[in-house]
Amino acid sequence: MTALPQFSHLRHQIHQYTRTDAEQALNASRPGIHELAALLSPAAEHYLGEMAARSRQLTLQRFGRTTQLYAPLYLSNYCTNRCVYCGFSADNTIERRVLSLEEAEQEAEVLHSRGFSHILLVAGEADAIVGVSYLEDIARRLRHRFAAVSIEVQPLEEEQYRRLFTAGITGVAVYQETYDETLYDSLHPSGKKRDFHYRFDTPRRAGAAGMREVGIGALLGLSDWRAEGLSLGHHLLLLRNQFWQTAFTVSFPRLRPAAGAFSPLEEVTEKNISQLIFALRIFDADVGLILSTREEPHFRDGMLGLGPTRYSAGSCTAPGGYSNPDGNGEQFSVGDHRSLSDMASVIRDKGLDPVYKDWDSTFQH
Repeated sequence: MTALPQFSHLRHQIHQYTRTDAEQALNASRPGIHELAALLSPAAEHYLGEMAARSRQLTLQRFGRTTQLYAPLYLSNYCTNRCVYCGFSADNTIERRVLSLEEAEQEAEVLHSRGFSHILLVAGEADAIVGVSYLEDIARRLRHRFAAVSIEVQPLEEEQYRRLFTAGITGVAVYQETYDETLYDSLHPSGKKRDFHYRFDTPRRAGAAGMREVGIGALLGLSDWRAEGLSLGHHLLLLRNQFWQTAFTVSFPRLRPAAGAFSPLEEVTEKNISQLIFALRIFDADVGLILSTREEPHFRDGMLGLGPTRYSAGSCTAPGGYSNPDGNGEQFSVGDHRSLSDMASVIRDKGLDPVYKDWDSTFQH
């Protein structure tokens, strides 16, 4: 896949845009990458209200009044990487655990009984512990119980993704963490994740394997959020040009307290995330935008209908945490602890429709 423009260039580029550029971008009939840069610029902060209205209009037009709900299911917190910001880092002293197939199925049953139809299987990056065969076995056990089963695990090869697709995995989420390559090495001192370019190419491999959905994102708080947003736009454009039949999503995870006590390197406010979400929605009206339980309830509620199309609910970030809420070993602390039913009620109160299922495993082949 073609490389992105240098991060430092993007950061400089964004600050060259004026209010006039932001206005023109806001009203563009077919916004491109330059319009995205203008909407991410400091000049565009003067038009957040107008951006929110445009984002809301496009979201309603493309997705209707629906908000999809899902839950993460953590399989393991073993990890061979040393990522300075992550609670699962190999450097951290936490209670490590990997679920057996039976335990994973039990966790899934808890989520199924609560009403979830879409789940995201999550694990630290440790090939020897959570390998492809393990994921295949879990997928086969769960594929007929859930409408969609996605994964957020270590980057895999194209053929491995093909195996998982055949087993019943419907989507892959893999976040670059930061597109700032000059910073990347210091944040990832060792482990396979240290390879910036291999990780960047992972969404392409997942798309080439035929995955129905591919998700990308940047961990907000590591580097300049405006340049991260523009990098996401470039990455999304590259993927869309190659895989026009694939559904894409973008997530906006923001650093949360975790083992290791890493402090964000850059401040990212709720206002900043809002601008980022509105800008990406205007840039790509069809991309799914995800706002997770990392964020606090008041912010998630306020963003309903304005751009995000998918919310997690009732999340636990420790393996086995749904069956044993008192366990340890979480990846990060959750900001919104509300249940699926509570979140669905809030969505309805906003005049929107909570969606538990928008895909059926019958179509998986």
